[in-house]
Amino acid sequence: MKLIENTEARRVEALSVLDPRTQAALGQFFTPAPAADLIASMPRLETLSHTVRVLDPGAGVGSLTAALVTRLHEDRPELDVHVVAVETDPQVMPYLRATLEECRATYGTTFDLVQGDYLTDDDAFIDGPFDLVVANPPYGKLAAGSLHRTVIAQHLVDASNIYTAFWARATATLAPGGQISIIVPRSWANGTYHRAFRQWMLDRTSLDVLHVFESRNTVFADTGVLQENVIVVGTRGDQQPQVVLSASIAHDDAPLRRTVPFDAVVLPGDRERFVRFDDSAVVPPAVSFTLADLGLGVSTGKVVDFRNREYLTEDLSADSVVPMVYQANVRGGEIEWPQRPAKKPQGFSPTTEAASKLLLPEGHYVVIKRFSAKEEKRRVVAGVWKHDGPVALDNKTNYLHEKKGPIDPQLAHGLMLWLNSSMLDAIFRTFSGHTQVNAGDVKTLPFPSRDDLVRLAQNAPEWLPEQAKLDALVADLFPAVVGSAE
Repeated sequence: MKLIENTEARRVEALSVLDPRTQAALGQFFTPAPAADLIASMPRLETLSHTVRVLDPGAGVGSLTAALVTRLHEDRPELDVHVVAVETDPQVMPYLRATLEECRATYGTTFDLVQGDYLTDDDAFIDGPFDLVVANPPYGKLAAGSLHRTVIAQHLVDASNIYTAFWARATATLAPGGQISIIVPRSWANGTYHRAFRQWMLDRTSLDVLHVFESRNTVFADTGVLQENVIVVGTRGDQQPQVVLSASIAHDDAPLRRTVPFDAVVLPGDRERFVRFDDSAVVPPAVSFTLADLGLGVSTGKVVDFRNREYLTEDLSADSVVPMVYQANVRGGEIEWPQRPAKKPQGFSPTTEAASKLLLPEGHYVVIKRFSAKEEKRRVVAGVWKHDGPVALDNKTNYLHEKKGPIDPQLAHGLMLWLNSSMLDAIFRTFSGHTQVNAGDVKTLPFPSRDDLVRLAQNAPEWLPEQAKLDALVADLFPAVVGSAE
């Protein structure tokens, strides 16, 4: 285990000397030894034979390589191992070379060390085929038209983040039956932003293991990363019938695992192909409608406040001023307006035709906060706008509407109650991989029928009952609803 200890020492030393600004620009988050050990522990080794070719793209100091080489030596000592390690940062190369040379000295591992840009370099060493890929790719958005995004889109798939671009190229270099074990943000699993990559990957890879960490701040604790990371293990080839769902508090805890049907992870008929890391939420038969089935739509608020500062005002008594609503105004199932005290102007003065087009006509709308964290009691928080006159909604909110107009008041009330229920929260958490509640996510959520939503509103003892009472009411109206976010 000296190799692991020495590699971890190199990681700590590299972190101490590298410029944090350079790390941020490159999206560098070096893998701690316990996390590397967990990632390397997940691929199956029983089908490997002869010389095993391993790829570690964005290798950093070689933590993942060291962990995997150690495991291969311990579990399959008869195998020959050849590693291709790729790193772009010249300051990191000496640390990586030292790790690879220690792998060779300790276990006889052979290697090729490639310095360059993994996404754009045309190097025969990194084209594969590989039997195993272990990866902790850099993170960062790829702008439309950027070199990295253009190259990957031309050859593979449109990837909107560096990590999905790395993942796509690595997947493409796997031999048939080759495996990838990769730690990435969970955001790829749902939403429209990663739709193209998600569908491309699922068409080429069998999901074998999906691992989640219950804590967001322990995996890369010494790098200051607050990111919901997951480990995904996949095999190049057709999807197998079952997937292992795995979870741990942090990288050094023993995972809890269970095997579920693939259809519980990617629901049959789901055109978005959201990937669910939890199948525990129970959806009762009566809750089988989408917003589209109900004749309703969801849109994002139209006002981008920093682009429309000239229309924002604190003078609510001025002529033509209308309410300006932000997600902070959504409280207690209603829209608290005007909010006092308020951090942002509560009025919107539509003094131009363009500004007037940003308003919603008078009526009832269900407003949903667009941002929430997994640590909050409920990820989906909704309130009903029911004031007189038109209203302006900030773009950090989503709102439900009927044909771009208002919703029947009782239906709006029922929608709000359902969206604030623990049942809906449990369903949302099975696929939500980031802090946003996007309009695309809301479109996929299940709802009761219009009549049942009105019945839910009519049976509510108050506008928004306390959570336990609301959940009991939902459980009574829709059998098979379980759980409560106490």
